[in-house]
Amino acid sequence: MTQQYLRKVQLVVADDATGLDLSELHIKFAIKQHDLQTPNVLQARVYNVKESTAAQIQKEFSKIILSAGYEGGELGTIFDGTLVQVRKGRESNVDTYVDLSGADGDIALNFGTIQIALKAGSSFSDRVDALAKAMNVKKGYIAPLPDDTLPRGKTMFGMARDHLRDLAMATDTNYSIQNGVLQILPRKAALPGETIEINSATGMVGFPEQTEDGIQVKCLLNPQIKVGSQVKINNADIQQAELGLSLSSTQTNAFLPSIAADGLYRTLVVEHSGDTRGQQWYTDIVCIAIGQAATPGLLSRGYS
Repeated sequence: MTQQYLRKVQLVVADDATGLDLSELHIKFAIKQHDLQTPNVLQARVYNVKESTAAQIQKEFSKIILSAGYEGGELGTIFDGTLVQVRKGRESNVDTYVDLSGADGDIALNFGTIQIALKAGSSFSDRVDALAKAMNVKKGYIAPLPDDTLPRGKTMFGMARDHLRDLAMATDTNYSIQNGVLQILPRKAALPGETIEINSATGMVGFPEQTEDGIQVKCLLNPQIKVGSQVKINNADIQQAELGLSLSSTQTNAFLPSIAADGLYRTLVVEHSGDTRGQQWYTDIVCIAIGQAATPGLLSRGYS
């Protein structure tokens, strides 16, 4: 990113036909995206919304889309999902707010069911097509899958997410839904495309830190960073974790994420947070070296 000032945001609530742009109001937001088989989440607070507008949001809209960036550049969508809850409140005698809670992929994951009989000779790709259709989601990046085909017919019945989990285990991949799009990545690889450099010249804040979860990095908000992105970090900047010296620390020390020799990592957790009239405007990530599996610390919380 060549410019990282004059921040810009667009927040829209919508249904299938119309939308309402709230971008000119004071907005605070926090987004958590992950390589998990559960929905990503958005919490947004919009200040001093007209009472009639707040009532309209509660009654008419089912989608929420948030894009962010900087003046002079393109906005990047950092959340696109279902508007789950609208709550009104008051911070002071003069400031009211409307809280908007969003979930990405919740309908597909929680309610997507499938009932289909696949013919003998069907491939993993055929199964992905059927499951994406059953969940009513578009396909994004789908990793090359093995050429194995079914020796006989197969019936897929039940929750689509369960069949996707089985497919991911069989193909050594991870699946997730990102901004309403199904994404399947090799378990130890990143999305193809441009490598995003994170350093002091591109907006890094503080220093990266090696933790039991992965390498944690903070930078100025960057909508290009997505779950599965390949990022490059100067290893000399990384603050190494202190090893425990007790006998009980031996296993913890052994499972610390490695620092990549080439400085290339893939993102597992991406958190965007911002305040259009305040200081908050950051992207926080947890990443691990390309070719490395997720750490036990992340796995214990459901990360894959």
